[in-house]
Amino acid sequence: MHTFADEVNQRVAANRTDATLTDAARAFVVASAKAKYMYNFAWLGRPIIQYPQDMVAVEEIVWRVKPDLIIETGIAHGGSLVYSASLLALVDMCEAIEAGTMLDPARSKRRVIGIDIDIRPHNRAAVEAHPLASRIEMIQGSSIAADVVEQVRRRAQGFERVLVCLDSNHTHDHVLAELEAYAPLTSSGSYCIVFDTLVEDVPKDLYPDRPWGPGDNPKTAVHHYLRSHPEFVIDRSIEDKLLITVAPDGFLQRVS
Repeated sequence: MHTFADEVNQRVAANRTDATLTDAARAFVVASAKAKYMYNFAWLGRPIIQYPQDMVAVEEIVWRVKPDLIIETGIAHGGSLVYSASLLALVDMCEAIEAGTMLDPARSKRRVIGIDIDIRPHNRAAVEAHPLASRIEMIQGSSIAADVVEQVRRRAQGFERVLVCLDSNHTHDHVLAELEAYAPLTSSGSYCIVFDTLVEDVPKDLYPDRPWGPGDNPKTAVHHYLRSHPEFVIDRSIEDKLLITVAPDGFLQRVS
């Protein structure tokens, strides 16, 4: 008898070859991106600017990996930082329940580091006033600046399980530089998630006011990076499950 998990895996594997389903998902992604669908959601009071499907993927990864540090480039309104912090708090709570101990948030090691070139004062204030603020550290500066990278690397020392999420400037060169800087911090078995790889697969006129587009975007950077970094592989089972995602080819698992 197949277990429920086996049935899920079979359905997910079948999705990739279901042209009707994948074409419908792609059409929705393009149409919804034009409509700025991803701007409609919030997490615990802060705008998150993510597709709900990708939020579920991150939750599943966090539960499986149980990272003690999440590094994020790109802060915007801070919703993603709050989301990551809340997932780490839930992991702490579940571990405390399993161990039969009292949860003491002040003693938890799990943290989120967010980097952004321009943290607007009202966004910083809102994040710092959030109940989960004690788990969050924000660094202002270019995510690829040498001093910022060094700050993050120093703060990452001592953490055993690290998850990385790249979601700032989406040009090829910038994302490639971020991969070179932060992907090595990813712990074995964990993920470096590169968002907005969908830019490669959408019409050229979808982002007319941005410096990125087809041929110059996070997906081209991912493929370039992977040519010389066999320690990472694309976990396509995640996008096959989601179907609707801004990160096709962007879920990179560190396997060695």
